[in-house]
Amino acid sequence: MRGRESDTGHRPSIVDRRRLLFGILPAAALLAAGCARSEAGERDDEPPLALVYGGPQGCPACAPAIATLLRQAPRPFRVEYVGPGTENPLTGAALAEAQLYVQPGGGADLDGTWRHLRDSAGLIRDWVRDGGNYLGLCFGAYLAGREPGFDLLPGDTRGYTDTPGASVPDGRDTVVRVDWQGKPRHMYFQDGPAVLLDKGADATVLATYPNGTAAVVVAPYGKGRVGVSGPHPEADASWYAEKGLGNPDGVQFDLAYELIEATAGRR
Repeated sequence: MRGRESDTGHRPSIVDRRRLLFGILPAAALLAAGCARSEAGERDDEPPLALVYGGPQGCPACAPAIATLLRQAPRPFRVEYVGPGTENPLTGAALAEAQLYVQPGGGADLDGTWRHLRDSAGLIRDWVRDGGNYLGLCFGAYLAGREPGFDLLPGDTRGYTDTPGASVPDGRDTVVRVDWQGKPRHMYFQDGPAVLLDKGADATVLATYPNGTAAVVVAPYGKGRVGVSGPHPEADASWYAEKGLGNPDGVQFDLAYELIEATAGRR
């Protein structure tokens, strides 16, 4: 849970109608039809929409950090903020236009944030079940779990520091080593969760903590997907500098992009 101020814890394809129109419509009408088709093609080429929760959560830098990465991703997104305090309420109509919903890191008051989100829980679950994609980072990963949470995972979340043999003893900002698909990597960490998967769960574990608990997971939910990360793959250099930390791998975003693609890759 990243806290800057308090460190606690289908589009259908467009049918080419040129052959049908040619020789039937006058030239002016054909030109107009061609212009309309060109405009539609431009709309089809527009990046998909990602909604990032920007409501009260206690971390001013968390939502902007993931928003920047989404805009700069190898396959970029348009980004809009939603939630209390933004220009866009979190509604079913807003979600219907989006391919990805992001619950960023931030804060330590899970129950307090849930009060702002619980009325939206049903519509988020329905949207993901119908083919939407949920990305939860640290605090947002906690909220993908249960009680309180959206209940989107085949299992639940628990603070990593509370798991047996955890390599991090407390909630202070630090750098945690993970095993990312067989390779050692380091990620920014601030009291994030481990994902406790049900036995036999249909899920892909992208990374584990040193004690073997799941750190980064992608799982199906109905027709949609849910991606969660306990550490912060979106943390930029300013996060490390503020806390006097260094990443042995350097500050890189390839893990963030891999998680985004695994969660919301074009299907």
